Amino acid sequence: MITIRRSQERGHFNHGWLDTYHTFSFADYYDPAHMGFRDLRVINEDRVAPGQGFGMHPHRDMEIITYILHGELQHADSMGNGSVIRAGEFQRMSAGSGVMHSEANPSATQPVHLYQIWIKPDVKGIKPEYEQRDFDGAGQGLQLMASPDGQDGSMRIHQDARLYLGRLEADRPLTHKLAMGRHAWVQVTRGEIALNGQRLKAGDAAAVSSEATLTLLSSAPAEVLLFDLA
Repeated sequence: MITIRRSQERGHFNHGWLDTYHTFSFADYYDPAHMGFRDLRVINEDRVAPGQGFGMHPHRDMEIITYILHGELQHADSMGNGSVIRAGEFQRMSAGSGVMHSEANPSATQPVHLYQIWIKPDVKGIKPEYEQRDFDGAGQGLQLMASPDGQDGSMRIHQDARLYLGRLEADRPLTHKLAMGRHAWVQVTRGEIALNGQRLKAGDAAAVSSEATLTLLSSAPAEVLLFDLA
């Protein structure tokens, strides 16, 4: 079964400095029919204006993954980390027992376009962790970005979930097999694809259950985030 979540159906707020789309209920956007999917709790697509950002604020007991599509994001946190996350890079923060952080666009002229993802952890109260990885050199196909065991050099998250970055070439299908009882969420970040024959464009997503194989096909270069979930 594949359930489509269209881009225009998401919660949308334009605050001037922040243009944001919420796939699931978040902040002032509440939709009881879209509170998350499996252990996925938040998928926000954000565009932050030059020189603007999110001031220092707290999180706890959440796996937070940020993926930069365009531009740069300046990060600082209470663990002592300070860095710039660039296009193609992923940031993973396990908030655990509690962490303060800020994220800002350091450019004076260019907006930053990013996805922020929250995954509910399978353990609470751990010491907060931070990781930043550059996967921009990833080629075509599905590459593992995050997993519970750090498989294939991926970032390690505290949940039975795997995040893949999928880059499609024209007319060259990608396939992903789901084990019995597993589910998937497919989020299109660039271009247009067909997922098991169903058309999706950038910003669209699909919840997948009771499907043994996912086949992704595009007539032009495209990109997806694919979550394999318990």
